[in-house]
Amino acid sequence: MEMGSLATGTNNYYSPCAACKFLRRKCIAGCIFAPYFPPEEPQKFANVHKVFGASNVAKLLNEVLPHQRQDAVVSLAYQAEARIRDPVYGCVAAISFLQKQVQRLQNELDAAKARLLLYSCTDFSTPFSPQPQIISPPLLWNHNDIVSANSSVYFNGGI
Repeated sequence: MEMGSLATGTNNYYSPCAACKFLRRKCIAGCIFAPYFPPEEPQKFANVHKVFGASNVAKLLNEVLPHQRQDAVVSLAYQAEARIRDPVYGCVAAISFLQKQVQRLQNELDAAKARLLLYSCTDFSTPFSPQPQIISPPLLWNHNDIVSANSSVYFNGGI
């Protein structure tokens, strides 16, 4: 990508990149910012400059291998925007939110796997019909014992 987009006219005038325009300087042929901060995206550089500073960004871009610079600028722009939205936590807030969401989804997945395992181990070939259990009182009880037992359960708040 060239250092800026071609403006109108026959004098081959290039519009400065967003960084040079923001810094109010002439955009030279080898401008380190031009390939990564096009004139159509002035806010991108403004955010990066506000958080990191132009000289720090230039140093970073010069230290990074050329094929990694685009990724570095994308990362800087994301971090700068997050820091402007949330000055305290910045992109850490987004990372924390995503980690919590991943944990919640992992818990849901684990629960679904457990239910699936339960269903896969259940034998559905025989119908399940619970038989009511009838408990008869011992033969040694008389009618008064049963009535007093029932009344004490009733008056003690029930079962």
